[in-house]
Amino acid sequence: MKEDADFKAAAEKAYQVTADELRQFIEQFESLAAEKADIAEQQKDVMAEAKARGYDTKVIRKIIALRKRDKNDVAEEEAIMAIYKEALGME
Repeated sequence: MKEDADFKAAAEKAYQVTADELRQFIEQFESLAAEKADIAEQQKDVMAEAKARGYDTKVIRKIIALRKRDKNDVAEEEAIMAIYKEALGME
């Protein structure tokens, strides 16, 4: 009987620690999600300001996407694009 009580007490303590740890993970994730939403809102504000000043935000987004990519991949894609455009009489 004492072993059962000791086991239950140890299990309860382990459960409590696990629940606390789980709660911490969830709260940390929620905090990051809130920060992410704030950053997305700030990005939206930046694009709205750029648009208000007359910039084409669609092009700005494309440039941002290009800057994230490897320069060699971009150069290769542009070279292929030029070949295709020339083949179609677009250049």
